[in-house]
Order: sequence, then C-alpha cells, then structure tokens
Amino acid sequence: MRWKTGRRSRNVEDRRGTRVTRGVKGGGIGTIVLVLAALYFGIDPSVVLNSGIGNIGTSSTQSTPRQTTPEEDHLADFVSVVLADTEDTWHSLFQQELGERYQEPKLVMFSGAVQSACGFAQAAMGPFYCPADQKVYIDLSFYRDLKQRHDAPGDFAQAYVIAHEVGHHVQTLLGISSKVHAAKRKLSQTEANKLSVRQELQADCFAGLWAHHADRARNILERGDIDEALNAASAIGDDRLQKQSRGHVTPDSFTHGSSQQRVRWFKKGYTEGKLSTCNTFKVASL
Repeated sequence: MRWKTGRRSRNVEDRRGTRVTRGVKGGGIGTIVLVLAALYFGIDPSVVLNSGIGNIGTSSTQSTPRQTTPEEDHLADFVSVVLADTEDTWHSLFQQELGERYQEPKLVMFSGAVQSACGFAQAAMGPFYCPADQKVYIDLSFYRDLKQRHDAPGDFAQAYVIAHEVGHHVQTLLGISSKVHAAKRKLSQTEANKLSVRQELQADCFAGLWAHHADRARNILERGDIDEALNAASAIGDDRLQKQSRGHVTPDSFTHGSSQQRVRWFKKGYTEGKLSTCNTFKVASL
C-alpha cells in the first residue's frame, strides 16, 4: 500500500501511556470469557459492557510515560494516514451521493485497556467502534495478532481493519445503527444475531467502497493489496474463528458473518463502488 506520502489525520488520540484499571466484583473467569467472545470485533460493546454482567465496578486511569518502539511509532503513523484517507473518501462520498457533510470520527490508540463511552474494554477484545462517543478504538498489538494468530499479514490487511470500524461510524451517521439496535431489542437472540451479521457485512462493504474510491483518487493500492484485505476478511469470519476456538461451527450464533460472506461483501463494495451497493438489509441472500 502506498501510504507514506499521505496526509496525517488530526483526529487521533494517543492514550498508550494511560493505564486503566477496573475493579470486578464477582463474575469470575467464565464471565470474562463471555464478555471477550461477545465483544471480539463488536461494533457496540455497550450492550455487554454496561449490562451488569460480572458486576463490573469503577475504573481508574493513570497517565505514565511510556517508551514506544520504532515499530509501534511506524504503526501509529500508518494508522493516522489510513484514518485521514477514510476521511477524504467519505467526505467526497457524502457530498456527491447524499449532498451531506461527513462528520469525522476520532481514533483512539490505547495499550492494554481503555475506558470508552461504551464502557471498559481490554485489548483482547479487538478493535471496536463506540457509537456513544463516535470513536474507533484500537490497541496496535492487535496487528501482531492479525499477522501471527490469524495468518493475515500486510499493511492493507491492517488498513481494512480501520476501514471496517470507520464503516460502523458511517452507519451511525446514516441512522442505520440506531435502527438496528432498536429492532434487535424486539427479536429473539437468533434473529438479532442475523441482523448483526447484516450490519457487520455492510461495514465490510463500506471498507471495500473506501478502497475503490481511495485507489482511484490517490492511487494507494499495490499488487497484492486487495488479496491481503480479502485474506483478513476471511480470517475473521465467524465460522473460521469458531472452528479455531471450539472445534465446531454454530451458524445461529454468528454475529459478523462467515468468511465467505465477509470476502463477498468487501469485494462487492470494492468492485462496484456505489453506496447503494452496500444495502445488506435488502438482499434475501448474503
């Protein structure tokens, strides 16, 4: 990916030197596992984080000087450029297709744990978007997991992760997230999961949409970049993650979509390049 000459975003909050601790009263290891499973790549962790599960107590923060490595600084610079590129793309799309002004999200880099408007989150939960404060949260160590644990290396695979979370911000601005949240409250868990899958696949399509327009406007893609993104989308499909963790797959519990579905919708956004292409809520088959 050609990114080093790109613009740096002014919307990055670096909290890597902030230590956040949270008191837990009860719940135990089983509760923690459930929370991690529910929030992994989740778009709205407030449902679990603030639901009272585990009787999570108060949090405290402490800022301390933190020595960063050249690799971490390189990743932080990369994240800033990718975020800026999504800003440029969505500003243009909102103006051209909707006649509206795009509101830029903030991106928070943290280490270990973070306090968001959606609640307390740990790095193991993965990157997430919080609609309550309209911020994307990421611990840069996730990129190491993406490469080593999920076998999805490459800078464009890393960019896809950010573009997906920004896709959730777009859903918030368009009123999609609030409608989905309201609808899910009236549904069974299985049906609510199906709605979550459609929301996540739309964010994948929005990520593909960003890649389509960013490359045409700024020539950011190099040979193999799209393959990196598709590999990352496949690596974090619900079926693949469940197979790795449980040894079996339970489709009714999917919340993000299968590997095949995630790849398909990213490709659809990238190939067709239209906002209307990404209406995952109107199609009969995903």
